[in-house]
Amino acid sequence: MRHVIRALVGVYALLTSGLAAEPALPTFWMHPAHSQPEPQDTYTAFRGEFHLPQGGEVEVRLLGATWYNAWINGTYFADGPPRFPADYPEYDTRRLTLPPGRQVLAVLVHYAGVETRIMKSLPPFLSCEVRAGGEGVPVTWRSLPLAGVRSTTRRRSPLLGWMEWFDTRAMPADWRQPGFDDAGWRGVAPCSPPIGPMKPAMIAPVPTRLVPARLIGRGVLARHFSPDTDDPPVAFFLADLECRQVPPQGVWRRYDLGKVRLARPRFLLDLPAGAVVEFGSSEELRFGRVAPWSALSGAPTCFVDHYIARGGPQEFFPMQAQGARFFEVHVYAPASAIRFLKEEFLERASFDEPLGDFRCGDPLLERIWRTGIETTRSSSEDAVVDSRRERGQWSGDLFVGLRILGTSFADLRLARRGIVQSALCAHPNGLVAALYPGQPDYIPGYAALWAGAVLDYWELTGDRGLLEEMFPWAERNLAAMLAQVGPQGMTNAVGLNHGLGWNFVDWGYVPNPGPCEIVGNLQLLEALRAMQRWCGELQRDATRYAAAERHLAAAMRAYFEDELARGGDAWPRIGYQRAVFGLRTGVLPEAAAPAAIRMIKAYIRNCFPANPQGTRLSDPYIQGQFFTPYFANFALPELARRGEMDFVLEQYRQCWGWALAQGLTTWPEVFDTRWSHCHQWSGSPTWVLSRFILGLHPRFDLGTNHFQLRVTPGSLKRAAGKVACRDGGVVEVQWRRTAGGQLAYQVQSSSPVWLHLEDAPAPIEVRGRQVLRINPDGLRSGVGRFSRTKTDRPNS
Repeated sequence: MRHVIRALVGVYALLTSGLAAEPALPTFWMHPAHSQPEPQDTYTAFRGEFHLPQGGEVEVRLLGATWYNAWINGTYFADGPPRFPADYPEYDTRRLTLPPGRQVLAVLVHYAGVETRIMKSLPPFLSCEVRAGGEGVPVTWRSLPLAGVRSTTRRRSPLLGWMEWFDTRAMPADWRQPGFDDAGWRGVAPCSPPIGPMKPAMIAPVPTRLVPARLIGRGVLARHFSPDTDDPPVAFFLADLECRQVPPQGVWRRYDLGKVRLARPRFLLDLPAGAVVEFGSSEELRFGRVAPWSALSGAPTCFVDHYIARGGPQEFFPMQAQGARFFEVHVYAPASAIRFLKEEFLERASFDEPLGDFRCGDPLLERIWRTGIETTRSSSEDAVVDSRRERGQWSGDLFVGLRILGTSFADLRLARRGIVQSALCAHPNGLVAALYPGQPDYIPGYAALWAGAVLDYWELTGDRGLLEEMFPWAERNLAAMLAQVGPQGMTNAVGLNHGLGWNFVDWGYVPNPGPCEIVGNLQLLEALRAMQRWCGELQRDATRYAAAERHLAAAMRAYFEDELARGGDAWPRIGYQRAVFGLRTGVLPEAAAPAAIRMIKAYIRNCFPANPQGTRLSDPYIQGQFFTPYFANFALPELARRGEMDFVLEQYRQCWGWALAQGLTTWPEVFDTRWSHCHQWSGSPTWVLSRFILGLHPRFDLGTNHFQLRVTPGSLKRAAGKVACRDGGVVEVQWRRTAGGQLAYQVQSSSPVWLHLEDAPAPIEVRGRQVLRINPDGLRSGVGRFSRTKTDRPNS
């Protein structure tokens, strides 16, 4: 098996050889080279001096084993690295404009020494190269292990690294500034970490932006417990913020960042020496204050950082951002000696303002659309991540995020990289990873959905190269699942070495009895169909996939037919999730489809929050009747395609509207506020509204700016909006119902756009602005077919 993996590595290296135009970066660590393992949770400062004979643009290329922050001539400009599997490291490239003369790079490296959701643990190293005019610039490096660090005080969680605990009195002041004297520092020594060939990152550098923060509380405080002897987050949370019975020992301030973001404070404070500064963060306020924990992390958590001031004006700037909406700062010193000179927060997010837009005259639906965008922006850094508690890259989350991003942003390389890394982190049996690159996990349902996601990306971008690159992994991925297929379908034997391990379908999902979990099999059926289309595009033989599809489709039809023939009410046995995928794949007998739709609608309406008395999904381990935002990504579009758009909009207003009524500004993981408050997999209303209501379904696989035009309006009377194109442009759409029940549909774009209509022999080419008369059949069901009649202009 290992020789197969090595062969695939070679294939991928060949396919991506264009990325490897430059030699490996200079790679080093402190001198003398470490002969013993580096202790966990240590910090090392590096200063690199170089000279530019003339000013201009330079490239700084950076890579590290764990987190770093970088400054040039005292100005902060980068953090990283972008997460990577050890065999496929990617360096970050930052372009700076510098004056001529002496320049100083300062890099602070935190060596965690533990595996996290973000990265596997590697021996410490720093790689850095400066280039100007296409040539490498010599850099002289010096290093210093920082004193004053209380290492391994507390893990953030088993999924993340460590809290920061610094006594800055023991650290050199102003070491990032060019004028600092580093004559007493060590040199550096070359090292060879166990990583593969370095390549430039597949994505643009993740920007850091200032974000607005509203001061929502302030006052005096006193200790109730000591963080030196008690649990730091408990001590933080139990600090006395009123001081009615004890004398004050300091001051506190609380901030609202408007939504959950990946952010960190950067404060300039003037304090006496020995003052203590603590930052705590949380997604929500508990009992009116920041609660620096995160639920469902598998062990205790700690979102607190602790600093002891050296005295005088000093910047306090944690190295890593935290997912939070609310921050508190606690400063322990005489209040008269504390001066806040600057209070700001920096957000780490790949995407800025969206190109896309959606309007329909319903303020709630418009707000729901935008909240999906904001949640996905908050969840996009060097990967599309799932939550504050993890920052993990899960493929199932990515597949929803890809469609949301496609509505509103031009550059989708972040999603491409996620698809590729899922393959690069595949299990030895071939199954592509569900969680990666750190703490990898494998879920056959996600592996099946991966094949469809590759085609989704192709349709959104026209990037046929991804099909070529990923084809060897796709073959092995399907082979791993097909090896478990028997007469009744794919079994889900325990243990990845002999089977496929656990499968995630939905929170609260109740699997069917027997060895073959039906939804996983139906997802595999979709993957086999996707693979046949994939093979057709690449002109590869799809015979085995067609045969496997026929066998699996027959087994799944037999399941539904047997259940329907057993007598009694079959639908409680079949269940919501299996019925949805039965409809999606077409294996549910067509005669049973109306009853299935009625059951699905009744199920959803009986679940919380559509039914306020419904059972709450209070934790991940309960099973029963639940409607989740994640599975809505499959269920509600299928209902919309089958004439139930008004029902879909009803659920958006009731269920996602419930979340907004709780004061949330990003989507929760499930319809219960005890879970994560920022989960972009809950944002499917955004892509459904953009595609189904605006009517533009991306088909860039057919050519640049090609869309299938299929409007599913329900009973909405008008809609307007913008859909992003990959070149940075947008297609603007607006439509209204006419007196005769038709849709007057206007489309406008600065670049040519091609619209494919269901009943038209050739696509319509639109240059500038054009108006179509769309004549939907059966408007009461909300599903339309189209004919091109005349051009006129609808009312705005």
